[in-house]
Amino acid sequence: MKVEIWSEITCPWCGLGSHRLDRAVERFEHGDEVEVIHRSFPISDSFAVGSTVSVREATLRKYGLADASLETTTRQIEGMAEQEGLSPYRVLDNQVGNTRLAHEFLAHASAEGKNRVAWDGVFRAYFGQARPVFGLDDLLDLADEFGLEREKTRRVLTEGRYRQQVQDELEQAQQLGATGAPFIVVDGRYGIPGAQNTDALLGVLRQAWDETHPTVLAAGSDAALCGPDGCAVPADHATHA
Repeated sequence: MKVEIWSEITCPWCGLGSHRLDRAVERFEHGDEVEVIHRSFPISDSFAVGSTVSVREATLRKYGLADASLETTTRQIEGMAEQEGLSPYRVLDNQVGNTRLAHEFLAHASAEGKNRVAWDGVFRAYFGQARPVFGLDDLLDLADEFGLEREKTRRVLTEGRYRQQVQDELEQAQQLGATGAPFIVVDGRYGIPGAQNTDALLGVLRQAWDETHPTVLAAGSDAALCGPDGCAVPADHATHA
């Protein structure tokens, strides 16, 4: 079963949502048969390339949140993340910038077979360590850590080889109904907006699995075929008074 999750790197709900999805797959009885694929949902184009600003300044500029409201909102997210095993999880005391190049880096890493490694690593670097993930040198350092060839990564990013793919992934999510991130699609049939809790995600995984994997009980001639709506008794089953 395939699960796709679209995220923005600097979105705190995306980092938390990715973590919750991982926990749901870990708890899922058929988790070893689930393929999780991360995809790009860049929404940071309002930031100038090559510069960063503080989360405080960016949020005030974009949403008009004053310090008191911003402090309350971001600390709540940090608190939830800590309760769920993500600590530290730096939201308020961080920097934001244009993430398009970082998404191209993630597309390159995915093409090299490191989709999960790269996405988890970028979230960990940004939220766990408050490291910049916006510039070429920042990303080349991450390439070294992820086992990617540094000079090849430099060429790929300089030439913009994955620029169109990043845009295509964004448009694909929007066509599926996404208006923000994170956005999860389970088995190509269930769209889940926002950072739903682990229990809710686990429930969707189970429902999607059950609908495509009916249970067969083999117990001789009296066996019943069981599906998501119940069990059918074989036609030749004798009726007992």
